Amino acid sequence: MYDVFGNELLVPVNEQILADSYEVDFSAIGGSAFGGDAWNLTSGIYFYRLQAAEFIETKLMVIIK
Repeated sequence: MYDVFGNELLVPVNEQILADSYEVDFSAIGGSAFGGDAWNLTSGIYFYRLQAAEFIETKLMVIIK
């Protein structure tokens, strides 16, 4: 995930995995979604990037608290 300035904030999954369908649980208030690590993100616009082999797609996410 990146903020609007392009700063990388977190990397929930950074490993090579087999082709299949996956879901990643995400919590903007932190907690146990990623093994207890806490990311307290404020309300705002964020970007996330999906990458699989040659496919790369960037999407927008809005967090409203």
